[in-house]
Amino acid sequence: MRIAAALVLALATALSVVACSSGTTDVPSSTESAAVDTKPVLRPSGPSAVGRDVLHLVDSGRTDPWTPGTPRELMVSMYYPAQRGGGAHAPYATTAESRAMLVGLGLDKEVPAEVLAAVHTNSVEGAPPVDGSHPLVVLSPGFTAPRYTLTALSEELASRGYVVAVVDHAGESFGTEFPGGRMSTCVACQRTDEGEPLTTIVETRARDVAFLLDRLTGPQPSWPHAKLIDRTRIGMAGHSIGGAATAETMATDQRVRAGLNMDGTFFGDAPLSALGDRPFLLFGTDADTRPGGHDPSWDRAWSELPGWKRWLTVVGTDHNSFIDTVMHLEQAATQQDSLSGRRAVEITRAHVAAFFDQHLRGIHQPLLDHPDPAYPEVRFNNP
Repeated sequence: MRIAAALVLALATALSVVACSSGTTDVPSSTESAAVDTKPVLRPSGPSAVGRDVLHLVDSGRTDPWTPGTPRELMVSMYYPAQRGGGAHAPYATTAESRAMLVGLGLDKEVPAEVLAAVHTNSVEGAPPVDGSHPLVVLSPGFTAPRYTLTALSEELASRGYVVAVVDHAGESFGTEFPGGRMSTCVACQRTDEGEPLTTIVETRARDVAFLLDRLTGPQPSWPHAKLIDRTRIGMAGHSIGGAATAETMATDQRVRAGLNMDGTFFGDAPLSALGDRPFLLFGTDADTRPGGHDPSWDRAWSELPGWKRWLTVVGTDHNSFIDTVMHLEQAATQQDSLSGRRAVEITRAHVAAFFDQHLRGIHQPLLDHPDPAYPEVRFNNP
C-alpha cells in the first residue's frame, strides 16, 4: 500500500519537464529553483476563498506504536471556507518535507527539494473564515504519502463550504515536520517490512481520527475556528490505506456519518457490518486498467457493506491518480493512453464532493445514480 512505483516515474518526468522549462536541460540547483515555473494547484471551483491553519496535536494518553515511549503526535492541515481578501498563500510543503519525499522516492540526487516545496497553493494562511455551520470532512493519505498530497481535493471541498482536516499520521509518511524542525520519518515502513501487519496502521489511524474529532468537537477544542464545525455532519475519505482506515474509523466511531475509499485495499479487523445504514463509496482504478484485475478485497467489502453504497471506477487511472503529487506541476507528462493528471483531479473532486453533498448536506446528486456524459471515464460497477 505504499506510493506506487509509477509515481516515482511520473514525478521524475514531471520535475524533469519543469527543469527543462527553465531554459536548461540540467535539473536546476537550489539557487536556481526559485525561477522554476511551478504552476499552482488546480484552482478550486467553489464560491468561497480557502483558508488554512496547521495544528500540532499531542495525545498524551496514548503511546505512539512506531516510537514506543513517546506520546502519539499528529500534524493536521485545516482547510475552511474563507472571506476573500489579501494574505500570504499557504506553502505546499516545507523544504524538509519535500526532501524527505524525494529521498523516499529515490529522486533526491536528481531533483532539488525546493522545487516541490515551491508549488503554489490556492489557500491563504490564517484567512478570516466565512461564518456559519459547515460539515467536516477528515482526509487520510496513503501509506508513505504526506498530507500535502491531498491539497487539491482539500481546497476544492473547502471552496464548496466544507471544513477539511487532513491528517499526517506520524511515522507513516516519508516525512512530517513538527514545530521546531523536528522530522518524523517512515518508521512504519521498516516495521511492516519486518512483519508488522498493515492492520496496525489502519487501527492506529482510526484512533488518530477519534482523537482528532475529540480535539475539534470537544468542550475545549484545539482549533480557534472549531465553532464552524457542524458536529452532526462529519465524513471521512482516504486514499490507499487511508481508505481502509476510513472504513475502520466508521466501524469504531459513530460520529463519522459517511465514508469514501479511494483505491485502497481493505485492511482492519472491525466488521463492515458495523457501519449500519451509513453510506460508503468505493472509488478507484478500473479493473480493465489495473494489472491483474480489480482488488479482491472490494468484492468482500461490497458484499458486507449494509447501507447505501456505490462502486465507481475511472478508466485510464492508476493508483496515484487520485492524489495531486504529480498534478501540481501542470507541465507533467502522462503515460500514453492514461488519463491526464488534471482530468483525474477534476473527476475525483466532482465525485467526492457529490458524495458528501448528498450524504452530509442532503442534496441529491444524480452523478451518483448513473453514468454522466460529462464524465465518460467513470464506470458504475454492480457486482
